[in-house]
Formats: sequence, structure tokens, C-alpha cells
Amino acid sequence: MHLYYADGFVLPLPPGHRFPMEKYALLRQSLEQSGDFSPADFRLPPAADNDTLSLAHDRGYIDRVTNGTLTPEEQKAIGFPWSPEMVERSRRSAGGTLAAARSALETGCAANLAGGTHHAFADRGEGFCIFNDAAVATLKLLAEGRINRALIVDLDVHQGNGTARILRQENRVFTFSMHGANNYPFTKEESDLDVELPDGCSDTTYLMRLDEHLQLAFDLARPELVIYLAGADPYRDDRLGRLNLSPEGLLERDRKVLEECWARRVPVALAMAGGYARRIEETVSIQCATVRLARQLRFELT
Repeated sequence: MHLYYADGFVLPLPPGHRFPMEKYALLRQSLEQSGDFSPADFRLPPAADNDTLSLAHDRGYIDRVTNGTLTPEEQKAIGFPWSPEMVERSRRSAGGTLAAARSALETGCAANLAGGTHHAFADRGEGFCIFNDAAVATLKLLAEGRINRALIVDLDVHQGNGTARILRQENRVFTFSMHGANNYPFTKEESDLDVELPDGCSDTTYLMRLDEHLQLAFDLARPELVIYLAGADPYRDDRLGRLNLSPEGLLERDRKVLEECWARRVPVALAMAGGYARRIEETVSIQCATVRLARQLRFELT
């Protein structure tokens, strides 16, 4: 199982910035130490080029990001100060999900140890998201004729608003987002299937709602590829989450998604999406468990 990482490209954030940039390197380190993966499983993805990015994003926006000419308002919406490192990391993150998707089509499952930047719109970024990796990857593979239909399963605690908007007229990609009703973004877009959850939602309710809608999403999408945004931020002690899931509940969530993929023999590429636990080790532990489960299930069911 190939794991794509870009944690060597670190944004120079000001002291006290609330984005936990170090979680990516810690996740790779934790997976390396797990004993479940060989050094050859960890791969540095190529950066997504302008032609690839332009399948999902406006050329003018790509140029403003690349050249550092984003307006102060655009930078504020993104939440990161502009830097060359921001540009390279964003390209690598999009490239990581595309590489993971290509690998999944060959092997059944792969993961981007970053990605899930679902708040990026065609013409702007928001919420720590610059380029929309899931939209870029699915549109690239469709353009190449590698797939005919895809499903994006977005279980980050925040709605995938940018993904929904970019893909709203692309009927070959089905967008399914299950998220907090009262959480960011406060103006929601319309996914193909949205499931909104109340503040404080616990394991039992969350898993019940997932059971009610997951098979429906697969039935409607009829996918040849799934991109799964396995956000750690529904966790009960996430600073930005507002839900009440335990680590065990999150792992059961992952199991349900992955087993549905295996049952239907649909390749799946994982992206890590959000995770802002008060203790960064808890975010890392949750996401490490997600990736290890994907490897375990793939090994058992292949």
C-alpha cells in the first residue's frame, strides 16, 4: 500500500498559528514505526502542474497563488500567509491525492498522508485550503479516461463546500458530505448528498446516520473509484469539531467505508483532511489508525 507524503514542505507560519502543521511529519513517523509498512511504501508525490490544476481551478487564481499576488482578503480567507513553501506544498498535496488515486486503481488502496483540502473553490481558497485535491484528482482521471465515475466520501466534520461547488455540474462525480450542521462553513453548498449532524453527536447516532446513507451514496454513484476524506475532526476533543466521537467510533466509521469499498470491489484513495485535537498526538493516533486499518482490510480481503 503506497503512502504519499509532502511533510518536507513546511509552511513558515507565525508563532501561535492554530494550524497544526507538524501533524503530517508526526503521522508519517508513527506509520513508519508501526511495523506495518516498508520504507518503499512511503513515496514523495510529484507536484500538480498548472494544466492539471486548471481542470478544477481558474487559471487566474492559479497564477495569483503561484506568483504571490493574492489579495489580503484572499489570504485571510485561506488562513495562511503567502510563501513559496505554501505554493509548493499545495501543489504536492494535490499531487499526492492524484498519485494515491492512480495507485489505488492499480492496487486497490493507497493514501495521501495530507490532502482533503475541500474548502478550495475554483477561483479562491478558504479554511486552510488552496487547491482542491479531490476535485483535481477525479477530474484528471476522468480526462485521461482512466475512470468513468467516481465517488467522494467526505467525512471531515466540515462540509466539503468547495468540492460541491466545483463538481456541481459534473455528473460523473458524486459528492457525499456528512458534517456538522452548525459548523464552518456557515453558508453551505449543495453536495449530491448532504447529511447534517447536530452539535454533540455521539458514536451511536453518527454511525447510524452513516449506515442510513453510505450504501445509498454508492448505489447512486456507481463508482469506479472512491476518494475518502477521513477527517479526524469529528473527535470529541477536537478544537474545531463540535461533535463527540470517540477514537473507537471514528475507527468504526472508517471500517464501514472501507468494507463497503471492498464489498463492491471499488478502489479507494484516502486523504487525511482535518484534525485539530487539543493534543496533537490524538489527531496523529486517529489518522494513523485509519491508514493501518486500510492496509489491514486490504490485506485480508484481497
